[in-house]
Amino acid sequence: MKKYLLLLAWAAAIIACKSLPKKEHITVNYPKTHTSETVDTYFGTSVADPYRWLEDDMSEETGAWVKAQNEVTFGYLEKIPFRNALKERLEKLWNYEKLGSPFKEGDYTYFYKNNGLQNQYVLYRKKGDGEEEVFLDPNTFSEDGTTSLAGLSFTKDGSLAAYLISEGGSDWRKAIVIDTETKQVVEDTLTDIKFSGISWKGNEGFYYSSYDKPEGSELSAKTDQHKVYYHKMGTSQKEDQLVYGGVAAEKHRYIGASVTEDERYLVITASVSTSGNKLFIKDLSKPESGLVTIVGDTDSDNYIIENEGSKLYIVTNRKAPNKKIVTVDAENPGEENWVDFIPETENVLTAGTGGGYFFAEYMVDAISKVFQYDYDGKLIREVKLPGVGSASGFGGKKENKEFYFSFTNYIIPGSSYKYNVETGEYTSYWKPDIDFDSDAYESNQVFFTSKDGTKVPMIITHKKGLQRNGKNPTILYGYGGFNISLTPAFSIANAVWLEQGGIYAVPNLRGGGEYGKKWHDAGTKMQKQNVFDDFIAAGEYLIENDYTSSEYLAIRGGSNGGLLVGATMTQRPDLMKVALPAVGVLDMLRYHTFTAGAGWAYDYGTSEESKEMFEYLKGYSPVHNVKEGVAYPATLVTTGDHDDRVVPAHSFKFAAELQAKQAGDDPTLIRIETNAGHGAGTPVSKTIEQYADIFAFTLYNMGFEALPNKAGKSGK
Repeated sequence: MKKYLLLLAWAAAIIACKSLPKKEHITVNYPKTHTSETVDTYFGTSVADPYRWLEDDMSEETGAWVKAQNEVTFGYLEKIPFRNALKERLEKLWNYEKLGSPFKEGDYTYFYKNNGLQNQYVLYRKKGDGEEEVFLDPNTFSEDGTTSLAGLSFTKDGSLAAYLISEGGSDWRKAIVIDTETKQVVEDTLTDIKFSGISWKGNEGFYYSSYDKPEGSELSAKTDQHKVYYHKMGTSQKEDQLVYGGVAAEKHRYIGASVTEDERYLVITASVSTSGNKLFIKDLSKPESGLVTIVGDTDSDNYIIENEGSKLYIVTNRKAPNKKIVTVDAENPGEENWVDFIPETENVLTAGTGGGYFFAEYMVDAISKVFQYDYDGKLIREVKLPGVGSASGFGGKKENKEFYFSFTNYIIPGSSYKYNVETGEYTSYWKPDIDFDSDAYESNQVFFTSKDGTKVPMIITHKKGLQRNGKNPTILYGYGGFNISLTPAFSIANAVWLEQGGIYAVPNLRGGGEYGKKWHDAGTKMQKQNVFDDFIAAGEYLIENDYTSSEYLAIRGGSNGGLLVGATMTQRPDLMKVALPAVGVLDMLRYHTFTAGAGWAYDYGTSEESKEMFEYLKGYSPVHNVKEGVAYPATLVTTGDHDDRVVPAHSFKFAAELQAKQAGDDPTLIRIETNAGHGAGTPVSKTIEQYADIFAFTLYNMGFEALPNKAGKSGK
């Protein structure tokens, strides 16, 4: 659940209306899910786990259950008359050329491009004003498009590149090294790499991170001791040098290794959870030198953003919840020697460097503002952005005097701009040619009051001229965790939703990073209920202000957001008509026993650490709070059978509980994508199918007999 995981868009388009008459409902005959007598005891309390057998992703029995559930779910979806029309509209809107911002490596300029409906982006390059050519085409990695490009790193001179691939959406990676001029593979493929980048040391070799391959299922077995290795070119992987993480004193769940741009220092970060890290450096110009500790505890987040000789620039939230940049000499890098370079402000800082300058991007109520500083800490200018929204990409190599940044919001598709670091001027580089009229829509930010009086921001997007009559179909999307910020970004799927006259609302819940570490911590462990209260309050605000009503409200979220949806729908099943938990963390008593789940304990706590924590987790754990006799909203649980981050057993057990205990007439189904993982790298074709199914399910269960932009709504 790293950030790069959550810059993914799990938003969906959902259309709502009044319930269909019972005669219109599709009959659902759920597969029989048998129960076992499994019981766990926590601090003297017995907790039944009747669907524990579904955790075994290698068993034929679980495989048969998955197949049976999909037969029921897809059988249901196939009966919805407008499902294909939604898919066709999604395909049509999706089918426009998409271009990534260029970047220079060696003699070539590289850029990603998708001609419209390609399953994966293709990496192109060109030399000077020469013809562009394909450098890497992930669409050729597998026949079905499920093997994706998951990372890429060039040597400083651009002559070699190592790229990572993910198969079937798994977090496990393989690394392939090629000569960039010939595009020929020059090393044996490295395997079993996980939660890692590639960082080159000259052309001699590179650093990467991984775990020992677990016993049993590599998709669900626990992995909790990360290790950094150095691979020397021309040698086999079994000869790779263990750099850090091999002994008990160095045991951490997440360890990263990177080399500074001038290739002088190796930087090691070590974490036991997704928040807080130790920080070490090694002077590579002194081969016999050891690691020097900069930060020796995990109480804060710290990383080196730049260095000039031995002068280090460190981004930190140590005693600065909104982050700041400090400087220190590498010879004496302890905190007592830190000097503020860009001090903390009331807004959260994200920093980058490029062209000989620092760029400080601040979130002001989740909206981007960018400032440029020189290496003396002097403010050069505020960068006037193209509009109100999210900017990214402010950074590049030190010698490059131009680089590219992107800008987007909920109604403006991502566009690229070429920025001159000396003048501060920028020109449009690329804008998409998409069949969507942004001028017909508007986004407005409001602030609502949560249960405990906390003010929470929310951006509401819809067609201009919308009537607030309580009858507008609305999707409420949230996350609320892991210091991840939901900033405005365009989604093709959301565009389809907006075309149908829907409202798309995104609150910036506690647990996120929009207001720094304090905001994050206010939604963790024994304060996790704040996140659910914020989400519930957001739904109530939309209803009280006549944007919508419970009959027209759907809630959606993925991963930690799947937990959000699961907890909200079990606590307030009356609030919404449809619930869409995606790849959710839903069994809060056992999440830490799978893959790298124990690393999420900073946000959640674990059921084993104390009686109080166990009782708190059990009090909101979605799997443990589905109750007999309750009418739950129409629910479509979605997951992937290769999800090795939030294992699908969470979703399997939650769906089984809902199907066994649902007292209402609304369906509780699970859609299990095969050969797919947590979301990253999912082929475009599968993504379109998923959204079409989600939209169709939601429309149908909210009373639509046809697409609202083609026909009217049904009524009682």
